[in-house]
Amino acid sequence: MSSVELQTVRRALPIYAARRDLITECSQHHSLIVVGETGSGKTTQLPQYLLEAGLASHHHGNVACTQPRRVAAISLAKRVANERGVVLGQEVGYSVRFDDCSSHLTRLKYLTDGMLLREAIADPLLISYGTVILDEAHERTIHTDVLFGIVKAAQHTRKARNKKPLRIIVMSATLQADRFSCYFDYAKVLYIQGRQFPVQVYYSPEPQQDYLHAAIITVLQLHQQHKHQQGDILVFLTGQEEIESTERILVKCSHHLPTDCPKLIVRKLFAALPNSQQQKVFSPNPPGCRKVILSTNIAETSITLPMVKIVVDTGVVKAKGYNPLIGLDILCVQPISKAQARQRTGRAGREMSGECYRLYTEQAYSTLEEDTVPEIKRCDLSTVLLYMLALNINDVLNFDFMDPPSLESMVTALEQLHLLGAVHKTTQLELTDLGYQMSKFPLHPQLSASLLASQRLSYHTLFREEILTIVSMLSVESVMFTPHNKRDQANSMRNKFTSLDGDHMMLLNIYKAYKVAKGNKEWCHDNYISKHNIVKVAAVRSQLKQICSQLNLSFKHSQDSDAIRLCLLHGFFMNVAEHVQDGHYRTLSTRQEVYIHPSSCLFPCRPHPHLVLYSDLVHTSKCYMRNVSIIEPNWLLEVAPNYFKQTQH
Repeated sequence: MSSVELQTVRRALPIYAARRDLITECSQHHSLIVVGETGSGKTTQLPQYLLEAGLASHHHGNVACTQPRRVAAISLAKRVANERGVVLGQEVGYSVRFDDCSSHLTRLKYLTDGMLLREAIADPLLISYGTVILDEAHERTIHTDVLFGIVKAAQHTRKARNKKPLRIIVMSATLQADRFSCYFDYAKVLYIQGRQFPVQVYYSPEPQQDYLHAAIITVLQLHQQHKHQQGDILVFLTGQEEIESTERILVKCSHHLPTDCPKLIVRKLFAALPNSQQQKVFSPNPPGCRKVILSTNIAETSITLPMVKIVVDTGVVKAKGYNPLIGLDILCVQPISKAQARQRTGRAGREMSGECYRLYTEQAYSTLEEDTVPEIKRCDLSTVLLYMLALNINDVLNFDFMDPPSLESMVTALEQLHLLGAVHKTTQLELTDLGYQMSKFPLHPQLSASLLASQRLSYHTLFREEILTIVSMLSVESVMFTPHNKRDQANSMRNKFTSLDGDHMMLLNIYKAYKVAKGNKEWCHDNYISKHNIVKVAAVRSQLKQICSQLNLSFKHSQDSDAIRLCLLHGFFMNVAEHVQDGHYRTLSTRQEVYIHPSSCLFPCRPHPHLVLYSDLVHTSKCYMRNVSIIEPNWLLEVAPNYFKQTQH
């Protein structure tokens, strides 16, 4: 699109009519709440208005615009750089975990909420910024909730010290505006009108036992009923696996549609999908075709999809849960909130009048929660508490949270940090030297503890390179992909990487082989390795190595599997299970019944390994251990003598 066309598109956005008023309000108020529908242009245009009005400069400070998802931060930065005709990474840039495309020239930076939180560790008052825009605030991610308190405190402190003022703008498509206004010192609320066409909502007459089957049938019926009408179909599903299985079925069924029906093109949209494939959802349809977009909740607010006429809402979402008593992260399918249902419905009214088919009854809708439970109330808090302590926020139990997490979750997280040696034993509210080192890494504390163990203990000084690789492999989506129709071939090709010691050594073997093959695309294809994900591993590894260098940590290699697994145990000694009988394991800490995940290279081992460590637990039909390695019993007292004496009692 030419620059003239881009400017025409900018002026056609609903927000453009409010441009002058918005600039005036931003100039006059230090805190604002901006509510505007998805597609109104608030995320791409409001930051640009600040640039154009001179409110983002060396004198006023830069603009930070946070996003809950990395894909949104990257795509928005690219879009805005394109609109402004500048090189990405100069005036406009982005920063996401393990990928920083910004420079000293950057005046507008799109970044994930987690990255701004990490920046605050080095710069608690966020002095480099004059404006912080907290976008998609309604999603209430754990990092966003902590940022609310941090930017609010920074604003107050800067004012008290007569420093450059900090402007806070909270934006959302759907928000309890009065509640947010009250939290941010009764900030003014601005409403931006969007282009919203009427949407007719239809409910299922009776509960659906299988929402996937119902979604497929609904799509095929609607496609045929609307064969003479334009407009795409958007289906909300819960995750990658569901999306890919639904895609296969729809593609098969599309071959048997009546000849007078438009051709059905199926497109996928989820966060882990490579950007090049995500962009396909925006491509114009060929003549005589209709798109069906199968998406996670990423399409609720983060991305505006043109030409969607029909929404099929399954009424469910995959959301994080956490049980602090057993340390179990649960990613489970659960009902959406009413706010999410309204957002999904609105996706059908962007370009034309639309229809929304809710695959649940009207009675079921009435029982939904009004708003989504904030993530901070349902996840592991150890990482965010480590960052808060690094910010010298020592009274974490009384931090100014909009919605405080449970005391139980806070205490469990602090206890985990204490066991890892990150906080002092007496107060548990001050970081040790090790804790400060751990906070420098954008990793879960267990991973950073494993990494640092390889240099902290004299007899481990040779093994950090291998731990660096394993930690990097654990920090991205799985590098192994298994096509549904080539499961046996994929497993057979990957057998050469397996290790008798477990999955962590297997991951190390895969990365070494990838480096020997010099990243060859054909090698990745032949061995069923995701080129996209393993390239990301290399980038993560490079950034972690850079952080290690800044901490003056040296690097050497070793092939000693025992020493490598011993380093891992320093971070994951709370994640140890013993074999009970017939493949049943029990965790040593909580006596939770667990099983080795079928994807593990230790799954077929007989006899079953007596003691294993695992990187994480997932709960589906059973509670499974993923990324499992064999350990020796005598290592437990060597690594954490006090902890294992307690668990024995």
